[in-house]
Formats: sequence, structure tokens, C-alpha cells
Amino acid sequence: MIFWKGSARPCTSNLFAEFERKAHELYQQGEPLTAEVLNRLYRELNDLYYEGAVNNPLQDVEWARIPHFYTAFYVYQYATGFCSAVAIANRILETGDASDYLKFLATGGSMYPIDELKIAGVDLTSPETVGSALQVFQESLDELKSVLETLD
Repeated sequence: MIFWKGSARPCTSNLFAEFERKAHELYQQGEPLTAEVLNRLYRELNDLYYEGAVNNPLQDVEWARIPHFYTAFYVYQYATGFCSAVAIANRILETGDASDYLKFLATGGSMYPIDELKIAGVDLTSPETVGSALQVFQESLDELKSVLETLD
């Protein structure tokens, strides 16, 4: 996996999410979403996310073969799912109590997801929720780096 500018920002999922967001913004601004426009946008993001890499021009059209883009905001579910899982796990580990999580599961999708998650103690509108998940991800990367260094 390649990371953007040395941070713990995984490229592929974030690139997809940013591509989707920017494509929707173009549409909202009245820009026709032609293959040329989407190719250019995808190229710009590949150049940004994979700075220094050689991008084959055929890569510009990759967006067209990714089924995630045909379901609005699909790729955001990866990020929200990871952030939610980290918040739920941290809360259970800190308190030793999983009852709120069980209440959340019992809703069975009967409510708007962001409201259901609040039952489990997760506030996806809070930057701290995302920051906590990124911290766990960074710690995992640091651990991987440490292990890889011992192999050299």
C-alpha cells in the first residue's frame, strides 16, 4: 500500500472518495460529466496521491471500471465503518461494558445510521472520532515499520 506524502492517509480509498466528491461538485456546478472531464480529474488526483510515480495514460480511465462509483458515496462507507468500529472497540475496552453496542445492534437498521451509532456512543460528526481512528491506523503503521526493520 502506498501512503500520501508520508502520512497515514491510504491512497486508494481516499483517492476514490475525493474523486467521487469532486465529480459531484462538478455536477452541482453545472459542469457536464464527460469522459474527458472525469479522466482529467482522475489524472489530477493520481498525480497528487501518487506524487513522483509514473502514471500510465491508460490509468486516467480507471474510474470507469470501478463499480463503487455507480453507487453514490459508496467509498465513504469504508472510512465511516472503520472510524465507527474503532470508537466502539475503544469504548468497550475502556469501560468493559458492551451494552450500548448491543442496543445499537438491536436497532437493526431501523433508524438513520448516524443516529443508531450514537446509541453505541459513536459521534461521526466529531473530529475526535476520526482522529482516534487515524491514531489507531498510525500505530498499526508504526508497528509494521518496526517489524519490517527487524527483517532487514
